[in-house]
Amino acid sequence: MVQRTCIAEAMSMDLSPKRPVKAYSSDGGAYYDWSPADLPMLRAASIGAAKLSLVAGGLALPSYSDSAKVAYVLQGKGTCGLLLPEATAEKLIPVKEGDALALPFGVVTWWHNASSPDLVVLFLGDTSKGHTPGRFTNMQLTGSTGIFTGLSTEFVARAWDLPQDAAATLVSTQPGAGIVKIRDGHRMPDPSDKDREGMVLNCLEAPLDVDIKNGGRVVVLNTQNLPLVKEVGLGADLVRIDGHSMCSPGFSCDSAYQVTYIVRGSGRVQVVGIDGTRVLETRAEGGCLFIVPRFFVVSKIADDTGMEWFSIITTPNPIFSHLAGRTSVWKAISPAVLETSFNTTPEMEKLFRSKRLDSEIFFAPTN
Repeated sequence: MVQRTCIAEAMSMDLSPKRPVKAYSSDGGAYYDWSPADLPMLRAASIGAAKLSLVAGGLALPSYSDSAKVAYVLQGKGTCGLLLPEATAEKLIPVKEGDALALPFGVVTWWHNASSPDLVVLFLGDTSKGHTPGRFTNMQLTGSTGIFTGLSTEFVARAWDLPQDAAATLVSTQPGAGIVKIRDGHRMPDPSDKDREGMVLNCLEAPLDVDIKNGGRVVVLNTQNLPLVKEVGLGADLVRIDGHSMCSPGFSCDSAYQVTYIVRGSGRVQVVGIDGTRVLETRAEGGCLFIVPRFFVVSKIADDTGMEWFSIITTPNPIFSHLAGRTSVWKAISPAVLETSFNTTPEMEKLFRSKRLDSEIFFAPTN
């Protein structure tokens, strides 16, 4: 009964791509997130999605989250300060466009943009253990909403071994909340390339897992190339398809949701659910996010300029089954079964099987 209810909910939900809404901002930048009220699949899938944008000199104050996440740098470059649980020193990670980082539970991070253009970071993660299904809750360590503003001066002074007047001053002197701008002349710590080792995978520079001429390219994040993915419990990939190319219809065959953010470009998207019902037919553009329910089939066709998207899948080593192309299930099924399944002739079965012998998951446009 519960399973039928979940299926019915997924079939009736609005799956259309949505843009985020600004949650808070300052002269240092802004934080945006997607609300479960606008995108109901966030709550159903227990997935959070947010975006951080920092101008030159912007600093996202130290914080930790109630959710494990994957961060993906959409634009710019900067520094990610990262402190793993029980670590005694922070990592000062230089980040740039295309970088993906896995952020497990308990990680304290801060982000800084030293120069223009804006540093923009996408966060996608699992909120199943968080306070609000479908939305991240970030706990600020400092600022007007920092956790120490909730402790009495006596407790803060005892914790930090400070005189009470010093403790009160230290807690109250930062009026900003979440994001601030560094004052002129203040020097921030320099990032270290060594700290990138094992912590970052640049999806624009990594070896391609799939590379189809005039079709598309894929880089997959998994436990092999980014070990912390295992602790986060999520897989991810960056997909780029060329103009008018098609991504094969397919589904995640390990009960995972697909959460997709369109990085740039645009294209058409179709999603099919139970009983052959098309539950989504739309055009997705850069900056939008949508979620494909478990076992639903999705396919995309890029517009003139192509389409690029970054996705997380709610398992660290995802497995997909494709319904067209050389590796599709139809190429493995017996001819007699295929003929009967489609109620077609042997000639049509042979024609069907003779196609897409070389193409895998991306199909270049036909001339």
